[in-house]
Amino acid sequence: MSSESTASKLIVTVLGSGTSQGVPMIGCRCPVCLSTDPRDSRTRSSIHLATPHAKILVDTTPDLRNQALREGLDHLDAVLFTHPHSDHIMGFDDLRRFCEMRGGPLPIYGSEHTLTQLERIFFYAFNPKKMIPGYVHTVSHIITGTFALGGLEITPLPVPHGSVTTLGFLFSNGGRKLLAYISDCAALPDPIREIVTGVEILIIDGLRERPHPTHLNVAGAVEAALAIGARQSFLTHQTHEKSHVDRTAGLPEGIGVTYDGMKFEFELE
Repeated sequence: MSSESTASKLIVTVLGSGTSQGVPMIGCRCPVCLSTDPRDSRTRSSIHLATPHAKILVDTTPDLRNQALREGLDHLDAVLFTHPHSDHIMGFDDLRRFCEMRGGPLPIYGSEHTLTQLERIFFYAFNPKKMIPGYVHTVSHIITGTFALGGLEITPLPVPHGSVTTLGFLFSNGGRKLLAYISDCAALPDPIREIVTGVEILIIDGLRERPHPTHLNVAGAVEAALAIGARQSFLTHQTHEKSHVDRTAGLPEGIGVTYDGMKFEFELE
């Protein structure tokens, strides 16, 4: 994509739209896992944001390498982490190539708990005794409130997810609430609903039709989306229980379903 086409724009790409096991699931012969519709192939949930000033990744899924190759990603300026569950962090070592291409450490952002867990699991990337070229090197930033990055104001959205608190993110520019991304949550508390009310695009956890103890089901996600009143809302972090076509068909107007490679564009000030 040329620099002219991306000038003064935010381009958001859904890198992955699937739940922790991905779709198709290993050993499953259901119609969705055997589907030839590319929208039914769901890698682990993640998004990428590109502005004229920065390329930002949200989460490093186990599918990061293939997601990056599919979308032609060749540069990162920062990584935001929602929480330290394996389906959102286990592609961390694939950041080594991005560190190599940028020629230095990569800034990463997350809650204190998430960064502590990353440092425990990927100890070699934090405060190494020797900086070895070609390996992952990071600089940690604890998220404590709204911060600026790449021409965007980024507001953390703490939400419950089982026994942990995950972070969604609201991306704004010039007072406009452009995108809210909330990939893993069991509920959307009223204070978070107030923060994101009026957002242009909402991407929200909508795991499946049946209730789940740590994720919003489709009915819960739809209720939250209608209350928030985004111009458009989309469900993500989906299982294999319904195809893209079938799940989309049962949703109210203005609410859709994400798929891998889906893109959104916003004009920036």
